[in-house]
Amino acid sequence: MTAKQAKGTLALLGGGEWRDSCRGFDAELLARSGASQVVVLPTAAAFEHPERVVERATTYFGELGASVRALPVLRRADAEDDTVVKGVGEARFVYIADGSPLHLRSALKDSKLFEAILRAYRQGAAVAASGAGATVVCDPMVDPRGGAYTVGLGVVEGLAVFPYHGTAADHLRERSIDLLPATATLVGIDEETALIRDPDESWRVEGGGTITLYDGRKATTVKAGKKVKALTF
Repeated sequence: MTAKQAKGTLALLGGGEWRDSCRGFDAELLARSGASQVVVLPTAAAFEHPERVVERATTYFGELGASVRALPVLRRADAEDDTVVKGVGEARFVYIADGSPLHLRSALKDSKLFEAILRAYRQGAAVAASGAGATVVCDPMVDPRGGAYTVGLGVVEGLAVFPYHGTAADHLRERSIDLLPATATLVGIDEETALIRDPDESWRVEGGGTITLYDGRKATTVKAGKKVKALTF
Protein backbone atom coordinates (compact mmCIF):
# COMPACT_ATOMS: atom_id res chain seq x y z
CA MET A 1 0.00 0.00 0.00
CA THR A 2 1.22 3.48 -0.86
CA ALA A 3 0.23 6.87 0.55
CA LYS A 4 -2.13 7.45 -2.41
CA GLN A 5 -4.41 4.71 -1.09
CA ALA A 6 -4.68 6.17 2.42
CA LYS A 7 -7.29 8.38 4.06
CA GLY A 8 -5.02 9.38 6.93
CA THR A 9 -2.43 12.09 7.54
CA LEU A 10 1.30 11.36 7.35
CA ALA A 11 3.86 13.52 9.17
CA LEU A 12 7.57 13.06 8.37
CA LEU A 13 9.83 14.79 10.90
CA GLY A 14 13.50 15.58 10.51
CA GLY A 15 14.14 14.53 14.11
CA GLY A 16 13.77 16.34 17.41
CA GLU A 17 10.28 15.07 18.11
CA TRP A 18 8.20 16.13 21.10
CA ARG A 19 9.74 19.56 21.54
CA ASP A 20 8.09 22.96 21.78
CA SER A 21 8.20 23.67 18.03
CA CYS A 22 6.27 20.44 17.41
CA ARG A 23 3.35 21.18 19.69
CA GLY A 24 1.28 23.02 17.11
CA PHE A 25 1.24 20.30 14.48
CA ASP A 26 1.02 17.45 16.99
CA ALA A 27 -2.03 19.08 18.58
CA GLU A 28 -3.52 19.44 15.09
CA LEU A 29 -2.84 15.78 14.29
CA LEU A 30 -4.56 14.75 17.51
CA ALA A 31 -7.58 16.91 16.77
CA ARG A 32 -7.95 15.92 13.12
CA SER A 33 -7.55 12.22 13.81
CA GLY A 34 -9.91 12.25 16.77
CA ALA A 35 -7.31 10.43 18.84
CA SER A 36 -7.32 10.46 22.63
CA GLN A 37 -4.44 7.96 22.74
CA VAL A 38 -1.16 7.88 20.80
CA VAL A 39 0.41 4.51 19.98
CA VAL A 40 4.17 5.06 20.34
CA LEU A 41 6.71 2.76 18.75
CA PRO A 42 10.21 3.08 20.36
CA THR A 43 11.74 0.31 18.22
CA ALA A 44 14.43 2.46 16.61
CA ALA A 45 15.72 3.30 20.10
CA ALA A 46 15.90 -0.35 21.19
CA PHE A 47 19.58 -0.01 22.14
CA GLU A 48 19.31 3.57 23.43
CA HIS A 49 17.02 3.39 26.47
CA PRO A 50 13.60 2.98 24.80
CA GLU A 51 11.94 3.48 28.17
CA ARG A 52 13.12 7.08 28.12
CA VAL A 53 11.48 7.56 24.74
CA VAL A 54 8.20 6.34 26.21
CA GLU A 55 8.57 8.59 29.25
CA ARG A 56 9.12 11.67 27.07
CA ALA A 57 6.18 10.80 24.85
CA THR A 58 3.90 10.21 27.84
CA THR A 59 4.75 13.58 29.39
CA TYR A 60 4.53 15.46 26.10
CA PHE A 61 1.23 14.07 24.89
CA GLY A 62 -0.20 14.23 28.40
CA GLU A 63 0.26 17.99 28.21
CA LEU A 64 -1.67 17.93 24.93
CA GLY A 65 -4.52 16.00 26.53
CA ALA A 66 -3.76 12.51 25.21
CA SER A 67 -2.55 9.28 26.75
CA VAL A 68 0.20 7.05 25.34
CA ARG A 69 0.15 3.34 24.61
CA ALA A 70 3.73 2.16 24.19
CA LEU A 71 4.37 -0.88 22.03
CA PRO A 72 7.18 -3.06 23.48
CA VAL A 73 8.61 -3.83 20.05
CA LEU A 74 12.39 -3.98 20.36
CA ARG A 75 13.16 -6.79 17.88
CA ARG A 76 11.64 -8.56 14.91
CA ALA A 77 9.85 -11.22 16.96
CA ASP A 78 7.98 -8.53 18.88
CA ALA A 79 6.56 -7.10 15.65
CA GLU A 80 5.05 -10.53 14.89
CA ASP A 81 3.50 -10.98 18.35
CA ASP A 82 -0.29 -10.91 18.08
CA THR A 83 -0.69 -9.67 21.66
CA VAL A 84 1.49 -6.65 20.86
CA VAL A 85 -0.08 -5.90 17.50
CA LYS A 86 -3.68 -6.27 18.71
CA GLY A 87 -5.68 -3.10 18.20
CA VAL A 88 -3.00 -1.16 16.31
CA GLY A 89 -4.95 -1.40 13.06
CA GLU A 90 -7.80 0.54 14.69
CA ALA A 91 -5.54 3.20 16.27
CA ARG A 92 -6.16 6.86 15.43
CA PHE A 93 -2.59 8.14 15.89
CA VAL A 94 0.62 6.08 15.56
CA TYR A 95 4.03 7.63 16.27
CA ILE A 96 7.29 5.99 15.13
CA ALA A 97 10.13 7.45 17.21
CA ASP A 98 13.71 8.21 16.17
CA GLY A 99 16.82 6.03 16.62
CA SER A 100 18.53 3.48 14.38
CA PRO A 101 16.93 3.30 10.91
CA LEU A 102 18.52 -0.03 10.04
CA HIS A 103 17.26 -1.69 13.21
CA LEU A 104 13.84 -0.19 12.70
CA ARG A 105 13.65 -1.49 9.14
CA SER A 106 14.77 -4.98 10.13
CA ALA A 107 12.09 -5.14 12.82
CA LEU A 108 9.19 -3.75 10.77
CA LYS A 109 9.64 -4.87 7.16
CA ASP A 110 6.81 -7.21 6.10
CA SER A 111 5.76 -7.65 9.73
CA LYS A 112 2.28 -7.98 11.22
CA LEU A 113 2.85 -4.73 13.09
CA PHE A 114 3.73 -2.78 9.97
CA GLU A 115 0.66 -4.15 8.19
CA ALA A 116 -1.45 -3.02 11.16
CA ILE A 117 0.05 0.49 11.00
CA LEU A 118 -0.72 0.64 7.28
CA ARG A 119 -4.28 -0.49 7.95
CA ALA A 120 -4.74 2.30 10.48
CA TYR A 121 -3.31 4.86 8.05
CA ARG A 122 -5.51 3.53 5.24
CA GLN A 123 -8.57 3.98 7.45
CA GLY A 124 -7.80 7.58 8.38
CA ALA A 125 -5.32 7.54 11.26
CA ALA A 126 -2.49 10.01 11.66
CA VAL A 127 0.96 8.42 11.36
CA ALA A 128 4.03 10.38 12.40
CA ALA A 129 7.60 9.20 11.88
CA SER A 130 10.64 11.08 13.16
CA GLY A 131 14.27 10.95 12.03
CA ALA A 132 14.97 7.27 11.47
CA GLY A 133 11.27 6.61 11.15
CA ALA A 134 10.83 9.25 8.45
CA THR A 135 13.59 7.90 6.25
CA VAL A 136 12.57 4.25 6.76
CA VAL A 137 8.90 4.59 5.85
CA CYS A 138 9.81 6.11 2.49
CA ASP A 139 11.53 4.42 -0.44
CA PRO A 140 14.34 4.76 -1.35
CA MET A 141 15.84 5.11 2.11
CA VAL A 142 18.96 7.11 2.89
CA ASP A 143 21.53 4.69 4.32
CA PRO A 144 23.00 6.24 7.51
CA ARG A 145 26.28 4.39 7.00
CA GLY A 146 27.36 6.72 4.23
CA GLY A 147 24.52 8.66 2.66
CA ALA A 148 23.85 6.28 -0.24
CA TYR A 149 20.51 4.55 -0.78
CA THR A 150 18.86 1.30 0.19
CA VAL A 151 15.34 -0.12 0.27
CA GLY A 152 12.80 1.45 2.61
CA LEU A 153 9.29 0.41 3.59
CA GLY A 154 7.59 2.22 0.73
CA VAL A 155 4.70 4.06 2.36
CA VAL A 156 5.75 6.91 0.07
CA GLU A 157 7.45 5.58 -3.03
CA GLY A 158 9.90 7.76 -4.93
CA LEU A 159 10.58 10.07 -1.96
CA ALA A 160 13.82 9.93 0.02
CA VAL A 161 14.09 11.75 3.36
CA PHE A 162 17.33 13.24 4.66
CA PRO A 163 16.69 13.97 8.37
CA TYR A 164 18.54 16.50 10.54
CA HIS A 165 19.08 18.47 7.36
CA GLY A 166 20.16 21.71 8.98
CA THR A 167 22.77 20.08 11.23
CA ALA A 168 23.93 17.01 9.26
CA ALA A 169 27.52 16.58 8.09
CA ASP A 170 28.05 18.24 4.72
CA HIS A 171 29.74 15.20 3.16
CA LEU A 172 26.76 12.96 3.94
CA ARG A 173 24.32 15.45 2.46
CA GLU A 174 26.46 15.85 -0.66
CA ARG A 175 26.72 12.11 -1.13
CA SER A 176 22.96 11.68 -0.90
CA ILE A 177 22.48 14.42 -3.48
CA ASP A 178 25.04 12.89 -5.84
CA LEU A 179 23.69 9.33 -5.59
CA LEU A 180 19.98 10.15 -5.75
CA PRO A 181 18.25 7.83 -8.24
CA ALA A 182 16.71 9.58 -11.22
CA THR A 183 13.30 8.19 -10.26
CA ALA A 184 13.32 9.71 -6.75
CA THR A 185 13.02 13.09 -5.05
CA LEU A 186 15.24 13.97 -2.09
CA VAL A 187 13.86 16.14 0.69
CA GLY A 188 15.97 17.42 3.56
CA ILE A 189 13.95 18.07 6.72
CA ASP A 190 15.20 20.13 9.65
CA GLU A 191 14.78 19.04 13.25
CA GLU A 192 11.48 19.94 14.94
CA THR A 193 9.98 20.28 11.46
CA ALA A 194 7.34 18.16 9.77
CA LEU A 195 6.60 17.52 6.12
CA ILE A 196 2.91 16.64 6.25
CA ARG A 197 0.85 14.82 3.64
CA ASP A 198 -2.85 15.54 4.06
CA PRO A 199 -5.65 13.18 2.95
CA ASP A 200 -6.28 15.33 -0.15
CA GLU A 201 -2.74 14.35 -1.32
CA SER A 202 -1.30 17.84 -0.76
CA TRP A 203 1.93 18.42 1.18
CA ARG A 204 2.85 21.23 3.58
CA VAL A 205 5.55 22.20 6.07
CA GLU A 206 4.96 22.84 9.78
CA GLY A 207 7.18 23.36 12.82
CA GLY A 208 10.32 25.28 13.66
CA GLY A 209 12.44 24.92 10.51
CA THR A 210 12.34 24.38 6.76
CA ILE A 211 12.48 21.58 4.22
CA THR A 212 14.71 21.55 1.16
CA LEU A 213 13.84 19.78 -2.09
CA TYR A 214 16.68 18.66 -4.36
CA ASP A 215 16.48 18.36 -8.13
CA GLY A 216 20.04 17.46 -8.98
CA ARG A 217 22.07 20.36 -7.65
CA LYS A 218 19.09 22.70 -7.63
CA ALA A 219 17.76 23.21 -4.10
CA THR A 220 14.37 24.71 -3.24
CA THR A 221 13.60 25.67 0.36
CA VAL A 222 10.07 25.73 1.74
CA LYS A 223 9.29 27.43 5.05
CA ALA A 224 6.87 26.34 7.76
CA GLY A 225 3.28 27.23 6.99
CA LYS A 226 3.72 26.80 3.23
CA LYS A 227 2.43 24.20 0.77
CA VAL A 228 4.91 22.03 -1.14
CA LYS A 229 3.41 22.07 -4.61
CA ALA A 230 6.30 20.17 -6.19
CA LEU A 231 5.39 16.97 -4.35
CA THR A 232 2.68 14.85 -5.94
CA PHE A 233 3.20 11.48 -4.24
